[in-house]
Amino acid sequence: MSTKLSKAVFLLVVVFSLVLAACGPAATPTAEPPAPTEEPTAAPEPTEEPTAAPTEEPMKPEIDPTGQTVNFWHVWGTGLPNETMLAIVDDFNATNEWGITVNAVDQGNYSNLEDAFNAAIQSGDLPDMVTGYTNAMANWYAVDAVVDLAPFMNDSYFGLTDEEKAAFFEGAINGGKAPDGTFFAFPISQSENVLFYNSGWAKELGFENPPANYEEFKAQACAAAEANNSDDNPDNDGTGGLVLYAGASNVASFVFANGGNMQNADGTGYDFTAQSVVDTANFMKDLWDAGCAYPTESYPNPEFATRKALFTMSSTAGLPYQIAAFDAADAIKDEWTIIPFPGKDGGQAVDLFGQYVAIANTNPERMMATWVFVKYLTSPEVQAKWIEGSAYYPTRTDTVPLLAAYSEANPIWAYGLSFLQYGKAEPAWPSWTSVRRTVGDTFNAILAGTPADIPTQLADLNTKAAEAIIETQQ
Repeated sequence: MSTKLSKAVFLLVVVFSLVLAACGPAATPTAEPPAPTEEPTAAPEPTEEPTAAPTEEPMKPEIDPTGQTVNFWHVWGTGLPNETMLAIVDDFNATNEWGITVNAVDQGNYSNLEDAFNAAIQSGDLPDMVTGYTNAMANWYAVDAVVDLAPFMNDSYFGLTDEEKAAFFEGAINGGKAPDGTFFAFPISQSENVLFYNSGWAKELGFENPPANYEEFKAQACAAAEANNSDDNPDNDGTGGLVLYAGASNVASFVFANGGNMQNADGTGYDFTAQSVVDTANFMKDLWDAGCAYPTESYPNPEFATRKALFTMSSTAGLPYQIAAFDAADAIKDEWTIIPFPGKDGGQAVDLFGQYVAIANTNPERMMATWVFVKYLTSPEVQAKWIEGSAYYPTRTDTVPLLAAYSEANPIWAYGLSFLQYGKAEPAWPSWTSVRRTVGDTFNAILAGTPADIPTQLADLNTKAAEAIIETQQ
């Protein structure tokens, strides 16, 4: 069949079918027609806006601190530090979203607080948060009275971000760490053991710059001592160089500047026969025997303000008292500053005195509420308030820019900010409580003895330190 013929047949069939359909009866529907749907049967044209994803549930903390009360034992019960801390606590109580209430309770000085906390361990009635020296906290951690802070620092909800952790000065954060890496104490602020230096008098003596090593330090100290011994004032004879108090913190500062840390190679014990300690002992003894260092019975603020000392050793927390001493009637209005401790060969360091807090071992909700307050207290904005009210230094770098106005008003304090990079902390070990007393006794004996006695005295110190470690482990 030809193609044209096929098309013609097909058209006839279609026409015939349409005619039959038109002539037949109308079909009766057997059911209700389907209701129209909202969605067209054809696929809709794609839109520019994607369909919104389902809303995710807000993240919730694993441990809920809502409504908890935190009892905070501290040592800042007088003056501006007390007023500042109470204001910070009040602000936290009024603004935190968890309804946590902090009660700040002054316990006197550090010794009083330690006695009170030791009694609380026996009674089982612990506060939630306590400040103190890290060596005391190490003892409390050893008996499970305070807890490891790592779970709180790393908590998925309330923890610190990597950026926040990195903001803390290494010396400050490591000061609350046990030898095994456990964080049992958290730094809220810090001060520095520094040298107060009469730069104005030093320039009159011919020294334009602070001493950078032991040789330069001795030269300046002895020049000041000679100046006082040779003037026409007999009342200042025997003074003028370094006021030398051979306590553990001053010894540690010189050792740190020599690159040491008073610990053995693996960090499990002490080593007071290390070269960094030997050099410190020889230096102190040399100054003493040369008449370029002398002792005082109390804090040497008046001596420093009256040219009876070119150098004194002090915590930066003592700056307000030294400033006040220069306001006395007999003070000499010299230009003065603070400097790091120099090492034998040009190193420099400061011993960091941290203000640390620990969290008592109570229950999960109370401990988490306590951590929420610790995190608030050490946030940059709040820490800046605490620094301005206490004259301490911050423990995190991102607090420093917030202290610009305070730094401008307190230039000597501001200069000390640059020393934080050189800061090291004394051992946060339970044994350090007794060892630091033995260090002071030994170095005072070194000053009273002969140079030939030093090796034996330091070896004996090592033995006593090792015994102290054993005692704390029993």
